[in-house]
Amino acid sequence: MGDWVDFADAVLAPFRWLVSGALLLFHDGLAAVGLPAESGWTWTLAIIGVVLALRAVLLPLFLAQVRAQEGMRELQPRLKALQDGYAGRTDPASRQSLAKEQMALYKEHGTNPFAACLPLLLQAPFFLAAFQVLSGIPVAARSGAGLAALDAAQVVQFDAAAILGAPLSASLLHGGGEAGAVALLAVGMIVVMAACQVLAQRAVLSRALPGSALDPAGRLQRRLLFVLPLVFAVGGVYFPLGVLVYWTASNAWTLAQQLVMARRA
Repeated sequence: MGDWVDFADAVLAPFRWLVSGALLLFHDGLAAVGLPAESGWTWTLAIIGVVLALRAVLLPLFLAQVRAQEGMRELQPRLKALQDGYAGRTDPASRQSLAKEQMALYKEHGTNPFAACLPLLLQAPFFLAAFQVLSGIPVAARSGAGLAALDAAQVVQFDAAAILGAPLSASLLHGGGEAGAVALLAVGMIVVMAACQVLAQRAVLSRALPGSALDPAGRLQRRLLFVLPLVFAVGGVYFPLGVLVYWTASNAWTLAQQLVMARRA
C-alpha cells in the first residue's frame, strides 16, 4: 500500500507544481495591479483564475467528450435493435456474439461506451493536484515548509488570508477565524457547488435519447446525478474554504458549459 501511495504522489508531483505555479502567477499578477498581496480576496481571485485557466486549457477534452456522447446517442437506435435481437438469449455463445457485434458497431462509428469517460480521467490529475495544494497549505504552514511552487512565506500568507473574517484554510468542521463566517461561507459554497453539479448532470441527460439508459455511460451519468452532489455535500464539511472556492468555481464552469451545449442541441 505504501508503495502505491508513493507512486501516486510521484505521479501527481508535476501537476502540483503546475497548479501551485499558476496560483502564484495569478496572485502576483493581481498584487502587481494594486490588490493587497496578503488579502484573502486576492488569493480567492487567484484560485478562480487557476480554475478558469485550467478549464480553458482542458476545453478540447470537454469537446472530445461531447463528440463521444453525441456519437453514442446517434448509435443508440442500432444498439437497441441489436440488443433486442438477442433478447432472452443468455447462453455464453450468444453473449459473446452480442459483444462482438457491439464492438464492430462501435468500431464502425469510431466510438465506444467509455469514450465519454476518458476525458474525465485525463482531467483527474489536475483536479487532484489542485485539491492537494489547497488542502495541504494549512499543514505546510504549521510545519513552516513550502508547498510545490509556493515557498514557506507564501504558504503562511495564504494560510492567514481571510474573507469576511473566515480564513481560506478554515473548514466547517475544523473551524478557525470567526466560526459564524466560516459556517456561512462553507455551507453557502457547498449548496452552490452541489446545485451546479445537479443542474449540469441534468443538462447532460436532457441531451440523451431515452435508450441511452441501456449503455454504460448513460447509466453512469444517471448515478452521478445523485452520487456526486452527495459526495460534495459530505466532503465539503471537511474541505478548507480555499478548496470550496476552487470546486464552486469549477462546478459553475461545468454548468455553464453544459447549458451552452444544451442550447446547441
